[in-house]
Amino acid sequence: MDILIDLILRAGRSAVELALFVLLPIMVVMLSFMRLLEARGALDWLVAKLAPLLRPFGLTGLGVFAALQINFVSFAAPLATLTMMETRGASDRHLAATLAMVMAMAQANTSLPMVAMGLKLGPLLALSLLGGLLAAAATYHGFGRHLDNDEHNLNETLPHQAAESAKGVLDVINRAGAEAFKIAVGAIPMLLLALLAVAALRTAGAIDLLVRVLAPTLATLSLDPAYILPTLTKYIAGGTAMMGVMDDMLRAGATTAEAMNRAAGFLIHPFDVAGIAVLISAGHRVAAVFRPAALGAIVGIALRSLGHLLLT
Repeated sequence: MDILIDLILRAGRSAVELALFVLLPIMVVMLSFMRLLEARGALDWLVAKLAPLLRPFGLTGLGVFAALQINFVSFAAPLATLTMMETRGASDRHLAATLAMVMAMAQANTSLPMVAMGLKLGPLLALSLLGGLLAAAATYHGFGRHLDNDEHNLNETLPHQAAESAKGVLDVINRAGAEAFKIAVGAIPMLLLALLAVAALRTAGAIDLLVRVLAPTLATLSLDPAYILPTLTKYIAGGTAMMGVMDDMLRAGATTAEAMNRAAGFLIHPFDVAGIAVLISAGHRVAAVFRPAALGAIVGIALRSLGHLLLT
């Protein structure tokens, strides 16, 4: 029992430190910046310019919003956009392409805090965009070509606050701060449980056993056995939990920043149990197009994974 209590306390301390001292400050700044751009109409202007260029990939103007949200806000931010696309008349084919893009791109709530751990943001964002576009195109023109393509009076603008005065700017920042705090605090339970599970498995020797079993296969593929633990954590518990495990491994010297950058393509995206559960809750039509979107997302993630391996 003493060992269990010690593991819980250490996992809790690590989870709180990561959420409040790494995740929270970065999310406050990025969310405030994004919300101010949104309130000033800058994002509406950007979407209007980019939407015609991205149409061939199967994306609408709201799809552009979703791309910006996943890369600069959090994995859950595109949820509202997907819901609006469904209720405003977007076709099933466009819904599938947008969902595939979101699932293949890097989520900001994981990627931005990991910059403090040594993650290279420039290559990550570039490959995230390429992977997202490939996922959308593969879904729209390939896996989802059989889906309904009829749109009905689609309104491609998002409602947002105005920031024409000092009070308006302050209100936007305060709301963004509250949103960031909610994200950071909401991540603590999953972080704590993931770190506790990892610590318990490590203490029991399960991690070492798994590494020994898989080491020959990974050596054949020229992959570091250190990838096993964050990969299992990511696909079961989500990106934020993986971030906590990766931070713990870096502090313990069990992996390096270079190895983290090489693995960024297949570790930083919302295509995991937790991310999928959140995104398909946007609506019944979004859930209905999950299968072709998932196939497209896998193609995009494969491109990102290869890109990070070649560039690192």
